[in-house]
Amino acid sequence: MNGLLAKALMTRPVTIDAPAPDADALAELANALAKHSRRLLGRSLTIREVDAGSCNGCELEIHALGNAFYDVERFGIKFTASPKHADVLLVTGPVTHNMKFALQRAYDVMPDPKWVVAVGDCAANCGVFAGSYACAGAVADVIPVDLHIKGCPPQPIDMLKGLLALLETVSKRKFA
Repeated sequence: MNGLLAKALMTRPVTIDAPAPDADALAELANALAKHSRRLLGRSLTIREVDAGSCNGCELEIHALGNAFYDVERFGIKFTASPKHADVLLVTGPVTHNMKFALQRAYDVMPDPKWVVAVGDCAANCGVFAGSYACAGAVADVIPVDLHIKGCPPQPIDMLKGLLALLETVSKRKFA
């Protein structure tokens, strides 16, 4: 037993290096996102994030959007506490029975135009929680979803790319 403890204390953790940041690509992506939101909405894009029953992995990546590296607020992308002020509803996790009514209510009070983005594999198809007694289903089973961002959890840059793709698609439909 002491030998195992000593070995565990002397062994370095096994980790992988973080990917090299590409600040120029991030700035270009975020500027394009801000431009499309201002063109489409006439103002900044406002996001309301709802955890419908996830493991919090996706929330950690969403919170990273506000850290010093991504800092999406510098491009006019804002998070709000109220769905009444939101343009986009970012939903993570499979929808639990406890959150089904709250999610539906948050969607109903959002002003038009409104979009729903299901973030992560669990939001798209319940992921590892599929078949659980606590799950009411995927997000699309409860409210209409405009975009699925795959990953477990998806990286913040993938979320920005997804939001940009959503706004480009909506913008083409509106201004075509």
